[in-house]
Amino acid sequence: MILLGEPPQRIQAQVWSRMPEQFRAHAKPTDWANANKHGQILDSFLEGPVFDAQGNLYVTDIPHGRIFRISPDKQWDLLIQYDGEPNGMKWLGDGVLLIADYRNGLMQFDIARGQISAFLSRRDSEGFKGVNDLTFDSRGNLYFTDQGQTGLHDPTGRVYRLAPDGQLSILLDNVPSPNGLVLTPDERVLFVAATRGNEIWRTPVLPNGTVSKVGRFFTSHGPMGPDGLAMDSGGHLFIANPGLGCIWRINDMGEPTHIWTSPTGRGTTNLAFSALAPDQVFVTESDSGTILTFTAPQDGARVNAAI
Repeated sequence: MILLGEPPQRIQAQVWSRMPEQFRAHAKPTDWANANKHGQILDSFLEGPVFDAQGNLYVTDIPHGRIFRISPDKQWDLLIQYDGEPNGMKWLGDGVLLIADYRNGLMQFDIARGQISAFLSRRDSEGFKGVNDLTFDSRGNLYFTDQGQTGLHDPTGRVYRLAPDGQLSILLDNVPSPNGLVLTPDERVLFVAATRGNEIWRTPVLPNGTVSKVGRFFTSHGPMGPDGLAMDSGGHLFIANPGLGCIWRINDMGEPTHIWTSPTGRGTTNLAFSALAPDQVFVTESDSGTILTFTAPQDGARVNAAI
């Protein structure tokens, strides 16, 4: 039991799997790395973890436009490579992934057919800044972030809500680098990672789908702020922080209860609860191209379960 004001437990995560050498892209510049990673030559940059019901883990490789499937026995398969920059993913339906593509907007990938196509590339004929991550609620409403190059110098990042009938609404338009997002188990609050503000925004969602009284819930520190988010069944928020190489677990008072640290690089970009072992968390570590894992105190919330 964690008492109020107790220091968080610090635990080292374990390496679960490393991208095989055969899939490490030949060193070459990419537009995404030039804009977002100071021109580094990257062999991969893993993001967007999501599980299917059989326990396969799907991840994206942003700069090289790739989507991988990793089996429970750690076999990597390249499912597709295309002209895009895929980031966050969620299931749109059976065998179809919805992808937040920084270059192309929202894309859909039919795995069995190996086909990728546009889902939503523009809003009222205006292109997005650069979409980043996404999540669904139980009624089929899609929430997604439009980050682009926004930050404290330009706090104009957006959070959208796309209803099942196609109505697209802007919920927030003043976020310094909106990134990961997740709903609480009761779907009354949407948490949004404001990466360049180094904080988490708490966004109450009203019954009519609008938001009100948005506030800062948690403030981090370091060279890069919160990235991917997840939620456990007890309402604890999990935060991937790639600047610090750790995963935070935060209670409803905004206090860290646990910190899992990376044994490899500091690029802990995103995380997902397993479909087979619901208290097992898997983390994309982009610096080394590895998947980390650790056991959480509680199972993952249903909002993050595979369809």
